[in-house]
Amino acid sequence: MDFQFKDKYNFDDLVEIVRCLRLPDGCPWDKVQTHKSIRQDLIEETYEVVEAIDSDSAEGLREELGDVLLQVVFHAQIERENGAFDINDVANDVCQKMIVRHPHVFGEVKADTVGKVLDNWDKIKMQTHEQTTQTEAMDSIARSLPSLMRAHKIQKKAAKVGFDFPNVDDAAEKVTEELAEFKEAVAKGNEADIAEEAGDLLFAAVNAVRLAGVNSEKALYDANEKFLARFAAVEGRLTAEGKKFEDCSLKELDSIWNQVKESQKSK
Repeated sequence: MDFQFKDKYNFDDLVEIVRCLRLPDGCPWDKVQTHKSIRQDLIEETYEVVEAIDSDSAEGLREELGDVLLQVVFHAQIERENGAFDINDVANDVCQKMIVRHPHVFGEVKADTVGKVLDNWDKIKMQTHEQTTQTEAMDSIARSLPSLMRAHKIQKKAAKVGFDFPNVDDAAEKVTEELAEFKEAVAKGNEADIAEEAGDLLFAAVNAVRLAGVNSEKALYDANEKFLARFAAVEGRLTAEGKKFEDCSLKELDSIWNQVKESQKSK
């Protein structure tokens, strides 16, 4: 294979490298991949970008963005081989989209606040997608999103047309109502009803959290990290005493947990 090695590569080189990998005499793995076979890779690489952002690592972000870019080029190359489109068509489409959706920058529309920009964006998006109802716009939210994130986005769209709780307190009361229905379903023991009420409870919780100005996906992420840190601290104390979890009663573990909780709060 005739390939020119360089000290510094650019975007066109990346496109060419992926093309070479997909040739009949290219990489045995790369040339047999399909959109579906590498679907999960794109999801995983995207989450690694998010982790690099959360870590405030410019070096990590640079590397992970490269991995996501590779996935984009790879998918575009598959369609180039199919004769459907190539990476330049992808770039063209997103350029056109950004120009159309920013008439306050590239046109004569006035939008001097973030709110006006977002309102215009939603209206233009509905027009370009030929959506005539709010239900169609809501239904277009990707089902592949994490469910907490999708619930948040669905609720925001509903709120924009006035279909929303007036305040956090009312939304919180709905959480209490759904919690009672969940408990009732658990008491009756019907698995289908329990699952349905669990979903209603989570959806209501997202609503209350959203109205409080908090992103539920990020809030749960932080809660996971906090739990892991406290769990590790509890295990550390047990290890220092020559104990394991199974050596302690739930009451003892709860006591240690509360001690750890207070010590972490005081820092």
